Amino acid sequence: MATIDQFLAAFNNFVWGPPLLILLLGGGLFFALYSRFTPYRHFAHALAIVRGKHDDPDDEGELTHAQALSAALAGTIGLGNIAGVALAITAGGPGAVFWMWMTALLGIATKFFTCTLGVMYRGRDSLGRLQGGPMYVVREGLGRRFYPLAVMFAVAGLFGVLPVFQANQLVEAMREGFFNRDGTIVDWQFNLGAGLLLALVVGGVIFGGLPRLAKVAVRLVPAMALLYLFMTLWVLLRHAAELPGLLASIVVEAFSPAAGAGGLLGVMIIGISRGAFSNEAGIGTEVMAHGAAKTREPVREGLVAMLGPVVDTLLICTCTALVILITGVWQQAEGLQGVTLTINAYQQEMGVVGVVLLGLLILCLGLTTMFTYWYYGAKCLGFLIGAQYQHYYKYFHIGMVVVGSGATVGAASNLLSGMYALMAVPTMTASLLLAPKVMAASRDYFARYTAAASQVSLVQNGSEDDKVNRP
Repeated sequence: MATIDQFLAAFNNFVWGPPLLILLLGGGLFFALYSRFTPYRHFAHALAIVRGKHDDPDDEGELTHAQALSAALAGTIGLGNIAGVALAITAGGPGAVFWMWMTALLGIATKFFTCTLGVMYRGRDSLGRLQGGPMYVVREGLGRRFYPLAVMFAVAGLFGVLPVFQANQLVEAMREGFFNRDGTIVDWQFNLGAGLLLALVVGGVIFGGLPRLAKVAVRLVPAMALLYLFMTLWVLLRHAAELPGLLASIVVEAFSPAAGAGGLLGVMIIGISRGAFSNEAGIGTEVMAHGAAKTREPVREGLVAMLGPVVDTLLICTCTALVILITGVWQQAEGLQGVTLTINAYQQEMGVVGVVLLGLLILCLGLTTMFTYWYYGAKCLGFLIGAQYQHYYKYFHIGMVVVGSGATVGAASNLLSGMYALMAVPTMTASLLLAPKVMAASRDYFARYTAAASQVSLVQNGSEDDKVNRP
């Protein structure tokens, strides 16, 4: 087991090297500058789209804009926000949080481009059904010459969306936070039983297909996010005087040569990899969810998608980071990491109530992520061997829930993080090459939207001449 853990750790460290950091951060900066900050200037319009103002039930696709965003957030708002942030702070210190923020800020532009392309270059699978995702963007937008990139994404996606990390941290939270605080339960027996129970729950949802997944996500995700924000606000208000100093330390530590593991570069790698694992900007998984949206306007879905990093990283991940740092548990609880560290932080501040509420959050968010990951993995398998066979992925996915419940947190985390790095290469490469197509579509869309808004205004208020002639 130690050999496997060491191999996965080495693999993860290799793929998350400086070239990938440049690709993700540099690519995000390019998208922001190249678009002249277009997505950042249209948040109000994006919120109107999510509210259903521009939905058309006759458009092609499977999900409404709100359902597509909820399904994507179900995959991103999960244990990466609770356990992953704890792992980042344990390894890189407070400075890692700063680099997570950077991935989110630049991820807004990245998601606008990648998810606009996800709708613009949707393709038909072997059963003739319309599909979205980076593999279809490469196939339909770049042609046969770049087809190996599509295969690379689909293969990495099969492993990158395995539910092993979520299952591992869910079981650890149940075992250490609730059922085995006195150490009397045998770990492997509890892991197996809990893993089988989780597998039954996951199977009950994913065998209902994507519509059932979207209905579950659109109900659970907003409620869980609001609950977590409330819990965090409670803790931070108790430590309000310490917040300015804490925020300053996050920025200072982000650029300290001696910060965290591996110095400045090490902290950057930890923060950016954890940020990408959390909000998935530039990774490509979110493109598959948004590619299923009911819309004829690719830019519209790109605007919806850009809200993801704001909710996921700038809000939810920041909640976890500030509570862990302000309570000091990351320095006090030697040997603890992942979800157990976060549980300790909230228990310290809120007692049993905090443990119970956080346990509910962990359960709901972990499950919704595993629900969504099935959809991503099935689409990758369908692309590789044919959509008529992709339903077999459900059985594999459920089996990996049980496997993940007994894996080590390091192995589970490094496997998924490493595969996310491989998925980012074709996603970002295709998006950079096709960026001019996005900007052309964006200029056309906003020209039509502005003209339509002006026309509505004239109809509602009348022209200036009409106003003059009114009694």
